[in-house]
Amino acid sequence: MSRSSLFAIAVAATLAAPGVQAQAYGLGKAASAREIAGWDIDVRPDGKGLPPGSGTASRGKALFEAQCAACHGMKGEGGLADRLVGGRGTLNTDKPVMTVGSFWPYATTLYDYINRAMPFMAPQSLKPDEVYAITAYVLFLNGIVGEQDRLDAATLPRVKMPNHKGFVSDPRPDMKALACEVNCK
Repeated sequence: MSRSSLFAIAVAATLAAPGVQAQAYGLGKAASAREIAGWDIDVRPDGKGLPPGSGTASRGKALFEAQCAACHGMKGEGGLADRLVGGRGTLNTDKPVMTVGSFWPYATTLYDYINRAMPFMAPQSLKPDEVYAITAYVLFLNGIVGEQDRLDAATLPRVKMPNHKGFVSDPRPDMKALACEVNCK
């Protein structure tokens, strides 16, 4: 179930709770299924939520240069925005370099973030094929996929990130997300 659906259920449960009085302010309206679908765009680590489409690093290079390089540098080395490339082997040092290639445990997280938040001045303006291609290019720059490897809803969740074992589960029964990086300082 998506985060937006869980939020709607939580709000409804709160309003239905004993002693909670619903107030009508005459503002807003109930969200339609189409409106909810517009916000239900998250992608989980297992790939659930990935849309149809595909892309390769070779296609992503031009898109990255046009949409991302102004902030992240031509090769993902950083600039106005975070560095995306490098940093392997630095996480347990005094100066860890946290990048997509060194820190992130799931390749699907990269797709999710680009899709929802990038490019900075026009978030959610990229088509699925473009997001797959940019994702492939960033992974290629980090030496994780090949230039012609095709990423899609079936292949992207199977990409093994260098730090995929660097996180541990939170043992608390109410927490099912990844909690802490191993060997953190």
